[in-house]
Amino acid sequence: MPPPGRSEKFIQRLRTVCLLAGGGVDEQGQPSEEVSMGQRVDINADLGEGYGAYTFGMDEEMMPVITSANVACGAHAGDPVIMRDTVRRALQSDTAVGAHLGYPDLWGFGRRHVDLSAEQLYSFLVYQLGALQALAGSLGASLQHVKPHGALYNEAAGSADLSAVVCDAICDFDDNLVLFAPAGSTTVRVARDRRLRVAEEGFADRAYTAQGTLVPRDQPGAVIQDPGEVASRAVMLARGEIPTAEGGTLKLNIDTICLHGDTPGAVRIARRVRHELEESGIKVQTASSFLRSQHSG
Repeated sequence: MPPPGRSEKFIQRLRTVCLLAGGGVDEQGQPSEEVSMGQRVDINADLGEGYGAYTFGMDEEMMPVITSANVACGAHAGDPVIMRDTVRRALQSDTAVGAHLGYPDLWGFGRRHVDLSAEQLYSFLVYQLGALQALAGSLGASLQHVKPHGALYNEAAGSADLSAVVCDAICDFDDNLVLFAPAGSTTVRVARDRRLRVAEEGFADRAYTAQGTLVPRDQPGAVIQDPGEVASRAVMLARGEIPTAEGGTLKLNIDTICLHGDTPGAVRIARRVRHELEESGIKVQTASSFLRSQHSG
């Protein structure tokens, strides 16, 4: 018998909603603990990617919409003044700060491979982490996460050796940091082997192949700019799937969604994405707030 005030029909509807959200309903018609917590996702963007007198992206407008800011650390973009200013803006918006680590490649914006030994790359990564932590600390902020950039991000996703260098640098620097990495990638596996917290990342404004990789930017339809379509894809990602360029559906476990601040109409897209996620009952919050520490049990 249903509890007083709750018909069998009501409980059946509630059960359907809760099952869609990934949980269930108890005998009294109450959502289970998992459902009460609900679906959660982080929104991140790459910011602070100017250099000297040159600005890039819509940082000031993007910052209040996202929950995690990936701050360029001077290798592929950024400089000490821009880095500190970006952290200050993050603090004002209550946005988590992360280090966006790239190959030392200012001319190529970190989108080219740079031939470095493991020791050389490790040193460049720790150097960038230390620089951002020092500047953040001067403002009373701390780092939440690390996200590789560009060529380093893409190459590490398929390379255990390269992922090991990235993960070792993070572990030796601060193993409480969260690593943002492509969902289902080699980087995710290597990081978990080292007991790092990992936020598996998806891209709402990029097309996916059936293999789970991003369609190259130079191909038609690779970058999606319609706010409604990007928002719809963000909701699908948060629920664990995304259509592929080939017409199929790809299953992914997504903790954080990246939005590109340099896309035309980026701010309008970001606002639409956040609105649609929240309207769909998906909580938007920082990755560190819901990713359990790998060191606790």
